Amino acid sequence: MGRNTRKRRSSMATKAIAASAALALGGGGLIWANFYASAHESNNSAPNWTKSAAGQVATIACPDVGQQLTDVPDRARGEVDGELATLDRQITEFYQRLASTRDAQAKDASFVQNTILGPLKDRRKAIIDRIQLEINRVGGNAPDSLDQLAPCTGTPAEQPQTTDGQNQNGDGQNQNGDGQNNDGQNGDGQQDGGGQDQGQDQNGNGGQQGGGNGGQAGNGPTAADFVDITQVQPNVKAKPRRTGNASTGTFTTRCGVNANKNFNTDNVIVAPGVTNGAHHTHDYVGNQKINAFSSNDTFLQGGTSCQNKNDLSSYYWPVLRLQDGTQEFDQNRDGGGKEGNVGKILTVKQAQIKYVGSPTSKVVAMPQFLRIITGDAKTTTNGLANANAHWSCTGFENKVQLTEQYPICPEGSSVVRTFAFQSCWDGQNIDSANHRTHVDFADANGNCRNGFKAIPQLTMRLVYDVPRPVIENGQVKNAYAVDGFPEQLHKAATDHDDFISITTGGLANKIANCLNRGQRCA
Repeated sequence: MGRNTRKRRSSMATKAIAASAALALGGGGLIWANFYASAHESNNSAPNWTKSAAGQVATIACPDVGQQLTDVPDRARGEVDGELATLDRQITEFYQRLASTRDAQAKDASFVQNTILGPLKDRRKAIIDRIQLEINRVGGNAPDSLDQLAPCTGTPAEQPQTTDGQNQNGDGQNQNGDGQNNDGQNGDGQQDGGGQDQGQDQNGNGGQQGGGNGGQAGNGPTAADFVDITQVQPNVKAKPRRTGNASTGTFTTRCGVNANKNFNTDNVIVAPGVTNGAHHTHDYVGNQKINAFSSNDTFLQGGTSCQNKNDLSSYYWPVLRLQDGTQEFDQNRDGGGKEGNVGKILTVKQAQIKYVGSPTSKVVAMPQFLRIITGDAKTTTNGLANANAHWSCTGFENKVQLTEQYPICPEGSSVVRTFAFQSCWDGQNIDSANHRTHVDFADANGNCRNGFKAIPQLTMRLVYDVPRPVIENGQVKNAYAVDGFPEQLHKAATDHDDFISITTGGLANKIANCLNRGQRCA
């Protein structure tokens, strides 16, 4: 397939967060933050968003077609995924045109509409028409409202994320607010932040290029995307109370930190057969042969970085980069520097992967080849409805979890990214047309909604040593940022994580049994 691009997106909505409780346990004072209401919570030190003096358009916001497609016949999914990938590629191309024509925009108030947004609408309309035809051709029923999703808008510089309360998920679900992680244990790794480098690099880092969008590539992050974590009020909430039927065990799998630099810019879940479907680089641990052209037929041949050789699951997430002027291996490649993902790729210091149970029920084993995406790579234009980013610092994880800003950690403390995946499954499907509706978060009390079953909840904790960012004169030095689509401006809320369950030797059942028996397994 010669098409190129796509990575999941989400809804234009918002919902107040609920990062949850943390337990401080023995074993050297190790801390694991529990994100029961695994979602986003605006911290009390939110930035003061300001528009540029000229109201210059900073990025492009396009309605999410993919999230409207909750019922696509299997026979049409391959073609529809390819067309959705084309929509994403179009947005990337027109954003790059936007970023490279700042002088023309300043001279002509109608330039953006006539040269960028108008032509983009026409291109999108043609693709949307093809999507409707492909669905209807195999007996499906494409929503008539898809045509309304063709127009895109220009978002002014430093526009805050959407908070209009709308949710475009076709089934009315909101991925946030109900996630869970009911284990408080961190069985490996020290909580030290040693080796923190306080030196400042002046090499292009923090230059306010691209119309005030910040970042050394001109598309973020900006100073407003960072906050001193010591100045944020505690926002971590208590987890739900366990019932007598709770599955209280834990299962830890050790799969390394991608020290062998297994990278690619594909995403086989949302853009199978599409090279550079993610438009950004992923770290991979677990299965070692995952790319756009992998399939259920080849997953079992991939080998694994996990110590447990029966764990062939794929765990992958966008890399974190230090914007210090480093010319990385992908500086001139798609998904890398050509799309605004620049700087030194940071290797995780600790990668802790753990499955935990439900506070209200036993769990069933994950089905083979189950796909789960958590978070949303497109929150800058989609809003926060499906955001599931958790940023913190060692020593603060049980107090503060951030979604919309990156933390500036104190000396001796390390940056922490944490993910708590959906823990409820519809009992039938290993994927869904929009890659969301076959799984769900438990509610605030820890219960799955009717028709869904509790499964082991995948939790991940990634720890990095990052030189401390410094804000000076409205600019950030030593900026770091997660890889993403260029039009998303490297916002913290765009963080996300991907997982495919692939096991042999009865491992899926062993994990479920361990949790149900209240054991601590590895």
